[in-house]
Amino acid sequence: MLRDQVLALLKAGDAPCSGEGMSRTLGVSRAAVWKAVEALRQEGYVISSAPHRGYRLEDSPDLLSPGELAGALAGRTVGAALLCLDTVDSTNNELKRRADTAPDGLAVLAQEQTGGRGRLGRSFVSPAGKGLYLSVLLRPQCVLADAGMLTAWTAVAVCRALERCCGVRAGIKWPNDIVLEGRKLCGILTELELEAETAALRHVIVGVGINVSQDAADFGPEVAPVAISLAQALGRAPRRSQLAAEVLSALDDLYRAFPAQKADYLARYRALCVTAGRAVRVLRPGQVRTGTAEAVNEDFALLVRWDNGEQEALSSGEVSVRGLLGYG
Repeated sequence: MLRDQVLALLKAGDAPCSGEGMSRTLGVSRAAVWKAVEALRQEGYVISSAPHRGYRLEDSPDLLSPGELAGALAGRTVGAALLCLDTVDSTNNELKRRADTAPDGLAVLAQEQTGGRGRLGRSFVSPAGKGLYLSVLLRPQCVLADAGMLTAWTAVAVCRALERCCGVRAGIKWPNDIVLEGRKLCGILTELELEAETAALRHVIVGVGINVSQDAADFGPEVAPVAISLAQALGRAPRRSQLAAEVLSALDDLYRAFPAQKADYLARYRALCVTAGRAVRVLRPGQVRTGTAEAVNEDFALLVRWDNGEQEALSSGEVSVRGLLGYG
């Protein structure tokens, strides 16, 4: 859209942008540029203008749009194509609907999810304008066993993005919950699609949901005791556009590194994992067992020493961690 192109130009530098210069760059009339500027002003962008000097972006609302993100993602695969929606059932579902024709690295972001999903069929509370809800489409050239590591790699990438954007060191509750102050800050849902005839990997959809500005009322009485937002932890909410740019950049770094730089991501995962060394309760269909999580192995599986002394490497299962709020 022209408004996104104009916004990207306004955000690209500190100097004013002339209407004539933007019209030449974009191949449109000056009147079309003026209309795009007016549309941005209607959305809450503060844009000053002066004769013979042009337009200058003075302030921006906390919105997610291609124009807000394009500059920060220039030259990357993840986020080179962006779809920003007001409302969607879930960003993962939207990518599933588009996967057959979508370009590699397409990112879908939404202001609100009406059917946000987590692991094991759980819902993910996604109120409008309060969180960062995004999914990316990846077509990694790897064997299926390696693709199974992408959830853990994504957890590392999200923690890196949070540290760069907000200066916080979050932890990872195995396998993929991002926690802060003992409560859940972010959920990750990775879904694979295979070729029916050959079982070859077709694509991977990586979904990330981060609580940004929610308060207890937004979470509701059941979720509030076990969830936290960045605003609650920091006393302020970061700009979602900045956080989105950092997350998508970190996912692009992941994509470029995958799977060759496994050692780096494994070391980082182990350093951030808050599950290892704690007493755990593992829930699986028809079974509840207790033990101690000893370590994360080379395949990102959780090594658990059961109370009877036996050790098992868990690649799946619901793990409650004693000492983490809401997980004990």
